[in-house]
Amino acid sequence: MTTPSETALQPHLTPAQNDAFARDGYLVMRQLASAERIAAMRSLALDHLERAVEPLEYEADVAYPGAPASRTAEGGDTVRRLLDAYDRDPGFADWAADDRLTAIVAQMLNSPTVWMTPNHHNCVMTKAPTYSSATAWHRDLRYWSFASPYLVNAWLALGDETPGNGCMRMLPGSHRMEIGAGRLDDAQFLREDEPVNAELIATAEYAELAPGDVLFFDAGVFHAAGANTGAERKLAVVTSYFGRDNAPVAGTRSARRPAIQVRE
Repeated sequence: MTTPSETALQPHLTPAQNDAFARDGYLVMRQLASAERIAAMRSLALDHLERAVEPLEYEADVAYPGAPASRTAEGGDTVRRLLDAYDRDPGFADWAADDRLTAIVAQMLNSPTVWMTPNHHNCVMTKAPTYSSATAWHRDLRYWSFASPYLVNAWLALGDETPGNGCMRMLPGSHRMEIGAGRLDDAQFLREDEPVNAELIATAEYAELAPGDVLFFDAGVFHAAGANTGAERKLAVVTSYFGRDNAPVAGTRSARRPAIQVRE
């Protein structure tokens, strides 16, 4: 449901924005969600974190650098993601299908119809102080299985995102690059000991966000994020979309649950 203060905001991309997304693989749209919507989703997310409302993913589960060694270790109860956001509350579902959000995604995908995948992202991403972990350079497509690699992610900031609390870093244009297997480790993260990768990483740009800003990024662009060294928990709602002439591959994790059409 679009709030009254959102109705006057830009519902589509300018040609320059469309070109920038195609070139860089990501684009930040400022104040796409209203303060009222952000406050409601933030309050809901914090309540679910306080009450540990399942399903959850913990920092210990991902085993990234800086994460607790296990759920029984100190900080092991630190939540990384509130999973299944779409089914968690109508407020999150309304945002995932928001007319203005999906209109922008439709332009990026060059598709009048848009589907959201419930099997990837579809979460409230959290990063707590002290026990948060860093995420190395990767493409989301590494474990996704679709007929076409053309998917778009929407990362809605529910608070400020800065280098100090682990905001996203992007490698512009990397969605158009062929990266050989020798440049990746066993988990398909970029090997930072490879000189050619170091040159690429040197081009990184921070995606700093304010509450209500949305970072749109191609699922094939390399990105990373640091740990949260700030004093407050960072929160973002993350959803992923695909368009016509695309579909998850049958029998894979990407097809575990049926896609949700959010724009006709």
